[in-house]
Amino acid sequence: MHITRWRRSAARAAVAALSAAVLLAGCDDRTAATHEPQAKPKPKPGPVWNTHPQSIASLGDSITRGYDACSLLSDCPEASWSTGTEVDSLAVRLLPSPQGHTWNHARTGARMADLPGQMRAAVAHRPQLVTVLLGANDACRTEVDHMTPVADYRRDFERSLAELRRTLPGTQVYVAGVPDLKRLWSQGSRNPLGRQIWKLGICPSMLRDAESQDPAAQQRRDQVDRRVGEYNAVLRQVCERDRLCRYDGSVHEFAFGDDELSQWDWFHPNKRGQRELADLAYRRITAS
Repeated sequence: MHITRWRRSAARAAVAALSAAVLLAGCDDRTAATHEPQAKPKPKPGPVWNTHPQSIASLGDSITRGYDACSLLSDCPEASWSTGTEVDSLAVRLLPSPQGHTWNHARTGARMADLPGQMRAAVAHRPQLVTVLLGANDACRTEVDHMTPVADYRRDFERSLAELRRTLPGTQVYVAGVPDLKRLWSQGSRNPLGRQIWKLGICPSMLRDAESQDPAAQQRRDQVDRRVGEYNAVLRQVCERDRLCRYDGSVHEFAFGDDELSQWDWFHPNKRGQRELADLAYRRITAS
């Protein structure tokens, strides 16, 4: 009888111990589950640069209008590095059929303040690529004090990109650096014909008194050179914040020589110079 009661007590104790073990294991599992790291949501893929867009709108100044590339004191958009059809332009290289898929809204004499309006005109066509080359006229003023302030230059460039992104968030932007005006003076000042033509008033802040080496002239040229550098810094910085914007500093670095400049003004690119600009742009746009 005592043996039976002992066996029953032992059995009850074993069952109680087993139940406690099961409960404890359950608590441990829940605690482990509570502290298990949560899977992080995968980031959404960002926009991907298309190396072969199918339509182009070009914005800018006289360079993009092909000024003095075909005839004296005249625009020649057919020779534009961006959307021209009479040179090996960017459009000719990228588009199967440029006709009906390109728009040139650049304007001779334009400054950065004109870019927001040009951008609005471009947006109406819904282009896949917008090219911008603008800033030489902001530095080429009658006096250095009249150059566009850097803050104003930045504001108008930012406004222009915002104008584009409100309607076309997927359109790509290629931004060429402002050409090196001081290098242009350094090379062209050795050309007697070029110096005479510059006296007519071409980019006076840099090219006036081209042969002069006095301190005042050198200081003036240095001021213009610094301002061009500041403009290019703005273009690069603002462009870097936009995943579908590519800035191209090689345009500033390119040394335009007599063979690439119009012989009517020794300032604007001729057809060969326009083709060189197209080369630079094509390499930047099609880079993977």
